[in-house]
Amino acid sequence: MIKKVILVVLPLIVIGGLLFYKLESNRDVANELNKEKIPIKIVPNKMQDPQCHMYLSKDEFSMEVITKDLKTHFFDDPGCAILWMKAQNIDPSRVTIWAYSMDSKKWIDAKKAYYSISDFETPMHYGFGAHEKSKKGFIDFNEMRLRMLRGENMTNPKIRKKILKEERK
Repeated sequence: MIKKVILVVLPLIVIGGLLFYKLESNRDVANELNKEKIPIKIVPNKMQDPQCHMYLSKDEFSMEVITKDLKTHFFDDPGCAILWMKAQNIDPSRVTIWAYSMDSKKWIDAKKAYYSISDFETPMHYGFGAHEKSKKGFIDFNEMRLRMLRGENMTNPKIRKKILKEERK
């Protein structure tokens, strides 16, 4: 009796595991090639950030990186996109990067965006929010990338204290 149960249940578990793996492995990359290199509409709780593995729930603070193979990778936080590109040895100047603008509420070229440094609401709390228009204290993409790679973001208590102190002035 136990052998019959094992013979029936075991293949179902294996098939279920393979299907789950296939579904999970495709959550961070669009199924279609993005030949136009345009931003793809985010479907809440269906697209997974390949860096932090969180599911994207909204456009705010998100980024999309379109790699040379024309696949779109989705990120819930600009900091995750930067860390992922570093881990994948991807030069940002050689890929298309879209950022959701916090001021204009539309997708903009991330490399031309201006970044706030103290947005507490970013999903991973790095603090970088993309904006179409510059304001006092905003930084460009290259500076944001450099600070992220150095760990100079709002998750670092010393940096957070320094930024908050400067903002009170």
